[in-house]
Amino acid sequence: MFASCISAASVRILTRLCALVLVVSAGLASELRVRVRLSDGLVTEEVLEADSERDLISLEFKQGDGTLITFVADFKQDVKIFRALILGELERGQNQYQALCFISRLSRNEIIPSESMARLRQKNPQAIRLAEERRGLEQLTMSVAVNLSRAWQLSSHIHNTCSEAREAIYTREADVKHWLDKGVDGSIFEVLPQTTEMPSFQACHSTKDLWQPCLCTYSLRLEWYPCLLKYCRSRDTVGKGSTYKCGIKSCSKGYHFTYYVPQKQLCLWDEET
Repeated sequence: MFASCISAASVRILTRLCALVLVVSAGLASELRVRVRLSDGLVTEEVLEADSERDLISLEFKQGDGTLITFVADFKQDVKIFRALILGELERGQNQYQALCFISRLSRNEIIPSESMARLRQKNPQAIRLAEERRGLEQLTMSVAVNLSRAWQLSSHIHNTCSEAREAIYTREADVKHWLDKGVDGSIFEVLPQTTEMPSFQACHSTKDLWQPCLCTYSLRLEWYPCLLKYCRSRDTVGKGSTYKCGIKSCSKGYHFTYYVPQKQLCLWDEET
């Protein structure tokens, strides 16, 4: 699956990513492949996987520029993970790919439960799906770095999902406070400079020096995902009413992340046009 998604990535990362999918699929309740139209007009294939035993959902697709986007919802720990594998600009001194991970708390009304996702089927796999509801853009300031080696305390799925983004795993200060209140070890987290140093850093798009620290932004959109269950009403032979699950509502939602980078070279997509 991954080999067709990111052609310029190294053989090593492709091997590791494909191995992860095989491990997940071994105990998986279902996999659903859905054709989705992106905001740029291109059509991509989303792969949605659900494991009701581990209470986990994942969604993955390739953007038009070759970036591989992965979303993981860990219902057991109420944690969501976004990962972007971005093709590097080799002519500008970057590596073949750059990995980013953003972690935050998962709200129960964001996506349908894993048990319901595992039961989803589609009658016409060739249909191009469009979301019924386009939810607003969520702005997230990711002011804290997460230590990969200790991140299992938040979710056991962070290590596999974010291993290639070892130095670029971010979360929000509000989420950190929540996790600390629940007893998570504070050594997992490191507050990034923009919240502790003055004057504040410039945005990367207005910074000319490639080696200057700055505030980077990265945006992504989940174009189609099952966000709510639909319920229908029925009546029995004596007229008693009842409700039952009769489908899903699909949503589209965008996310805009802002975070500190030690040099603009790590944020070349965020430039003035």
